[in-house]
Amino acid sequence: MKKNQKFLWSTILCMMVFILACVTVNIYFPAEQVETMAGEIVDEIRGQEGAEKQSFLINKKVCFVQSALQCLSPSNAWAQDATTVSNATIRGLKEKMKARYAQLKPFYQNGMLQEGDDGYISIAGADELGLKEKRDLNALVDAENKDRGALYAEVARALVIDSSQINKVAEIFAREWQKPIR
Repeated sequence: MKKNQKFLWSTILCMMVFILACVTVNIYFPAEQVETMAGEIVDEIRGQEGAEKQSFLINKKVCFVQSALQCLSPSNAWAQDATTVSNATIRGLKEKMKARYAQLKPFYQNGMLQEGDDGYISIAGADELGLKEKRDLNALVDAENKDRGALYAEVARALVIDSSQINKVAEIFAREWQKPIR
């Protein structure tokens, strides 16, 4: 009986070690892809796409030479870059936020709005505003923060990031929002 018990306990112990070893989960978070996507989205919302397009035109000759050289070199098969992910929801949110940004910009310039480390905006100092202006500004800020939350969730969904990681996406976006407006 003792031999059978030893065998049983050693078998149970081996199975437990095996099960515990298999439980380790490694969650990959594509921070670099989110950073690139966040930069593109923030620049588009703030209307700063033109700077990139202008630099492309300046370097048109260099691009032509590079394109010619690429035609002569062996081609590589690349998967679609995940940072180009876009869908109707993301495009719709960007358009709403871009239109709202025109209304928010004067408040940014007057120092009445600040970007938080959490990816959302808050009113920093609007004491000189009247009641109606404060109410309107609060409504703008609330709408902006609601759309930002939806944008972060949709970006996470588009990049196949677990919904528990949306706060990380928001923090990455926060760094982009906090960059000085060009």
